[in-house]
Amino acid sequence: MVGTANGSSRTPITPRQAFRVVNGGQDPSLRSEPGSIAGSDCGAPMEFTREEVDALLNTKIRTKDKFNLKEKSEIMMDYIKKLRMCVKWFQEFEGEITFEHEKLKKLFEAAEKKSNEMEKLMNAKEEKLNSIIEELRTNYSALQEKFTQEEAEKLAAIESLMVEKDARVIAERSQASLKEDLEKTLRENETSNQKVISLNDMYKRLQEYNASLQQYNSKLQSELNQTSETLNKVEREKAALMENLSDLRGYHESQQDQLVSTKASLEESLKIKDALANEVGCLRGDLHQVREDRDRQLSLVQELTTEVVEYKECTGKSAAELSSLKTRSIELEATCALQIDTIKRLEEELAIAEKQLEVSDLSSVETRTGYEEQKKVNSELQMRLAEAESKVIKGEALRKKMHNTILELKGNIRVFCRVRPLLLDDGVENETKTISFPTTTEAIGRGIELVQHGQSHPFMFDKVFTPQSSQEEVFVEISQLVQSALDGYKVCIFAYGQTGSGKTHTMMGTPGSYDDKGLIPRSLEQIFEARQKLKDQGWKYEMQVSMLEIYNETIRDLLSPNKSCGTESGNKQQYAIKHDSNGNTHVSDLIIVDVRSSKEVSFLLNRAGQSRSVGKTQMNEQSSRSHFVFTLRISGVNESMEQRVHGVLNLIDLAGSERLSKSGSTGDRLKETQAINKSLSSLSDVIFALGKKEEHIPFRNSKLTYLLQPCLGGDSKTLMVVNISPEPSSVNESLCSLRFAARVNACEISIPRRQSLRYLEPRLSYG
Repeated sequence: MVGTANGSSRTPITPRQAFRVVNGGQDPSLRSEPGSIAGSDCGAPMEFTREEVDALLNTKIRTKDKFNLKEKSEIMMDYIKKLRMCVKWFQEFEGEITFEHEKLKKLFEAAEKKSNEMEKLMNAKEEKLNSIIEELRTNYSALQEKFTQEEAEKLAAIESLMVEKDARVIAERSQASLKEDLEKTLRENETSNQKVISLNDMYKRLQEYNASLQQYNSKLQSELNQTSETLNKVEREKAALMENLSDLRGYHESQQDQLVSTKASLEESLKIKDALANEVGCLRGDLHQVREDRDRQLSLVQELTTEVVEYKECTGKSAAELSSLKTRSIELEATCALQIDTIKRLEEELAIAEKQLEVSDLSSVETRTGYEEQKKVNSELQMRLAEAESKVIKGEALRKKMHNTILELKGNIRVFCRVRPLLLDDGVENETKTISFPTTTEAIGRGIELVQHGQSHPFMFDKVFTPQSSQEEVFVEISQLVQSALDGYKVCIFAYGQTGSGKTHTMMGTPGSYDDKGLIPRSLEQIFEARQKLKDQGWKYEMQVSMLEIYNETIRDLLSPNKSCGTESGNKQQYAIKHDSNGNTHVSDLIIVDVRSSKEVSFLLNRAGQSRSVGKTQMNEQSSRSHFVFTLRISGVNESMEQRVHGVLNLIDLAGSERLSKSGSTGDRLKETQAINKSLSSLSDVIFALGKKEEHIPFRNSKLTYLLQPCLGGDSKTLMVVNISPEPSSVNESLCSLRFAARVNACEISIPRRQSLRYLEPRLSYG
């Protein structure tokens, strides 16, 4: 039964809920076009508006006689048919929407594919343009070399022209002397014989012709002088253009975009100049030919003069010789006419070349103007860059000074405390916590409280790290201290604590985990990154690494290829510790390796870690049975500042202190534990003596304290990281470690001294 006639809530709600289930829980956005519900019996497609659907869903089935079931069933069947038609129309509408969605999806994929193809095409075009630019650069260099070679040839031609000019002056002088001799010969010829009057008249005509040749030669000389002046002017302009081009070549890379726009005009002007240079060479060859013709004519004149003298001696042969002289005179006149035509033609070609040269000069002036403007902009940018670089250098010097002042004010021996988190193997989740961290303003981040037998023991250090602190947070606090090694200071960071408190994890980290890298790998990364940045300021650094361990009061070289070297069973080398007057520590026969990257140091660390002595005790599955000392020697040179610095970074992982009753050590492990406790006890004695400022400090009581003498009693910047275990069973050892750390924090040693030398002073060596 669908509903009752009294308007109960089930009758209008049930159809609407059924329709919403079909539409996924919400009313669909139906078309607003008018539709009709009529014709439900036919299979024609119908459309429904929102009003019709709402009216259909809100329809209440009522009959006049509520007991007339037949009428009610007919009404219900009609209503069900309408609902079926509505659902069928909605399904068809939903199918159309799905089809449109698939169509749009295909269009989107096609557009995306087209965009990818366009991107590939653009990349190919970009590569092609880059290759064209490289080819243009190569052509530009070749043209530049060719232009320089032609310039040298032009200078050689000018020098030869000057030599020819001197030779011409000498020829003119000899010609003048010959003229005087001819005049004297004519006077003698007039007085001696009247029979040769006709010959004298011919001779006078020849002399007049010689005078015209001299005038022609003088005119040609003046034209040559003008041509040489023009060539000198062109030479000077070309030299100026070459100077501008050489200046602009330095800015070629930074102004490549502008150079591309002007390169075409510059290449055209260079081509025009090359053509003009070729034409000048042709003109020079023509002038040389004219000179040779003139020399031949002068030689002919001399021959004629000689023949005149011979004619005077032999008057009988004068008629035949006169005819030959006439023939030669006619030939000379024809040759002169040809030379005049050649000179006119050369003058016209020279005028055309000068016009082309003026056009090329105008384009060169425009190019030079653009280059000069760009040169001014570049000079201003270079001045700004120089000022910025000087400010960076001054800022770096001030940073170093302020950084070291801050570290000195914080204290020479700084102490950090780190509490490791509880491990699953500890099994102390339900026990009472023995370590807490104060939240007061003064003690937050610096205070720690340890509870023993109900009594609270508060401590204050430079920094306290909770179990939630990450390796990155710990390194951020010591990063400034590591930076001091690059500035030329000796820096020492060592981890102290009981066995299983997390010293090795703090210093070395977890192998293969980037986030859990320890202080040593992070320090090396920072140093090499800082070295790369300081390289732009003129600093050059060299790095040297050495690694050793102190095992049972015996020094072992962890970089030695012989792993047994330095042990008590087979000690082939005696490693002696020495301190020089500058506070530097040397270990004889210790292998020192030059390194250039943090990867090389990581490889050496892995190699040393495999050689280090470890063992299993009741307190730790893998307990370090020796003191590990990593040393990085840094040598820096700045030639512009004439400075040389030497810094040393010592990173030390001490062996853990432990009680024999808890560790359960026997045999070799017992001997190792006794040696470790003895060296740590000696370290405690040294700290106590420093705190009391005693005259004698027992550094030589153990190899460890003697090796750390410059760090504890010298001019080094020292940091101790005391590691604490949160286990309630380790509360006694934790209390001893905190008390020892408090005494270390109270010690005062000398002020750290930077090892900085002038550039000309001798370089210190590290053994």
